[in-house]
Amino acid sequence: MKISTTLLKKLPKVELHCHLDGSLRIATILDLAKKNNIGLPTKNAEELKKLLCFGKNRGSLEGYLAKFEITLSVLQTPESLVRVAFELIEDVAKENIRYIEVRYSPILHTKSGMSPGESIEAVLKGLKNGEKEFGVQSGIIVCGIRNISPEISLKLADLTVQYKHKGVVGFDLAGAEENYPAKHHLEAFYLILNHNINTTIHAGEAFGPASIHQAIHHCGAHRIGHGTRLKEDTDLLNYVNDHRIPLEISLTSNWQTRSIRSLKYHPIKFYYNFGIRIALCTDNRLISNTTLTKEFMLAHELFGFGLNDFRHITITSAKSVFLPHQKRKILVRSIAEELESEFGLMPEYVEQTNDG
Repeated sequence: MKISTTLLKKLPKVELHCHLDGSLRIATILDLAKKNNIGLPTKNAEELKKLLCFGKNRGSLEGYLAKFEITLSVLQTPESLVRVAFELIEDVAKENIRYIEVRYSPILHTKSGMSPGESIEAVLKGLKNGEKEFGVQSGIIVCGIRNISPEISLKLADLTVQYKHKGVVGFDLAGAEENYPAKHHLEAFYLILNHNINTTIHAGEAFGPASIHQAIHHCGAHRIGHGTRLKEDTDLLNYVNDHRIPLEISLTSNWQTRSIRSLKYHPIKFYYNFGIRIALCTDNRLISNTTLTKEFMLAHELFGFGLNDFRHITITSAKSVFLPHQKRKILVRSIAEELESEFGLMPEYVEQTNDG
């Protein structure tokens, strides 16, 4: 079966690492700005897209994050969050994403008086409306921010506890990585882990494997966001593999933020061959100008991933979602059945041995 964009778009997929405030539609930003009288650098759609999308340009992680000032400016009301959450589900449904974990930080949406709890309710409403219309399941991951005070992270962790079993499925630490170690936010992670809540942490993107070590051993991370620098520490690499800790990999954004020197040197194929659990992700659909289908195609064109590899990655991603075990089993089974019935993709012996 020849691999094409059309075929990859049809494959059932799972998305574990997608930022809500980095995945808006340009038309929605313009419309929300107009409705709420918010100033933008430009009202021209093409110009705004050039400002917000990295495209073929590269920068630093800090430069990448600076673009969120524009998207966040139009996300300060419950109505705006309901809308963009719904539209995200509509967008991912078009490429047969069956389950998505949407992450964002409620503290960044309080400039116009909305409380963090109200923002959670709004995002949940948008996601649920999307599920009713398009059938895509979802969960929220609340993000603490490395470069904002640990006290705020603790408040966000408490919010996560309040919304456990109500649509929030995990806790994350995002933001500028260098000079903002995860261990400064230990109290938040103690609260999260003591309430049996899953956690994923951005680590090993703009800083080395020591950041991944902290995320796992200080903060108890169950998954790692990015993890591109893990390869530099063989002992830690083996630990991650032995404990089946998944890496959420976003090829395009890793290149754009210079966490790798070029795409062809991305360690994804090394990790995959080593047996590490990997999940292909978009990170930020707007800022990185990508979709999960595009990320799959990049993996195919640059590293030779084939349909059986994509089956393995998708099943691995489904096994790694922050859902209760029984729901996770149902998701895995439904995707496996679709891959078999619609695409003739069956599990191979190599997959069973790779996944432990």
